[in-house]
Amino acid sequence: MRTKPGWRPVCFRRGKYAVVVAVSLILLSGCASQKSLPSSLTSDIEQNAQPVLVVDASHKTIPSAAPTQEVSDEEPFDPFAKPGEEAIEEYDPWEPFNSKMFHFNQEFDRLALKPVAKGYNSIVPNFAQIGISNFFYNTRVTPRLMNNIFQGKLKGAGIEIGRFLINTTVGIGGFIDVANRLNLTTPEEDTGQTLGFYGVRPGPYIVLPFLPPFTARDLVGYAGDIALNPIYWLVFPIIGIDAIPSLLESNSLESSLILVAARGTEIVNSRSLNLEKYEGVEESTLDLYAAVRNAYLQTRARMIQE
Repeated sequence: MRTKPGWRPVCFRRGKYAVVVAVSLILLSGCASQKSLPSSLTSDIEQNAQPVLVVDASHKTIPSAAPTQEVSDEEPFDPFAKPGEEAIEEYDPWEPFNSKMFHFNQEFDRLALKPVAKGYNSIVPNFAQIGISNFFYNTRVTPRLMNNIFQGKLKGAGIEIGRFLINTTVGIGGFIDVANRLNLTTPEEDTGQTLGFYGVRPGPYIVLPFLPPFTARDLVGYAGDIALNPIYWLVFPIIGIDAIPSLLESNSLESSLILVAARGTEIVNSRSLNLEKYEGVEESTLDLYAAVRNAYLQTRARMIQE
């Protein structure tokens, strides 16, 4: 049902500024996910690797790198490397630009995001943070479901449907991950993985302000995941489609503010859950940029192979 026109502020109704705010919100995912390393950019690597919002990764701890770790001059210590993991090609032709953006994101996290997350953490109990993380993960079921289908993984698609139904009902809107307790789990699939499944090469590594790392293929896939999520064109539409009804009118102030508030909450909540996870990593790593890049590329390659 659409809201009554009289409820919308006139100055922003279908205004250009609302569009800019809404689109900026979707891009500000320093999530994601979909579930932190010392920067807003690196905080999404674990989320992409094992979503918790995604969910279990947000509140599980991993060992911090020991500050006394002996480091070889030829091969810097990589705190994210896993035993037996083979090196992969790291195509990074824009490294000077990417490195600057990486350090910009680190500073943004240090000066803004982390302090806010600490205040949030002191107010919101951990079980509530995990529930909020679960809720946001549950809302992104459609992209995961569709990408399972696109890759012919019908069992995974069935599990995603089952997870959504159980968690939305018994799990009180997705706040409780009941399906996980029933061992109803499946690897997360996204559009970037689907492109890789069909042979699309990763392309160059890319780091952008306020965003997680990407390859060119995964950046296209990121946009594809947004397009596949009906929330953005049925509930709080970014772009209105005349033939498709929506809860709120596209480009409205209400829609934009709700999206901004929701995305902001998800980012802060995810950062709060990861406040202590990577403490000490910066100090113990000679080249954090290279370590994060390698971790991301290794993780994405492994997810596509699964």
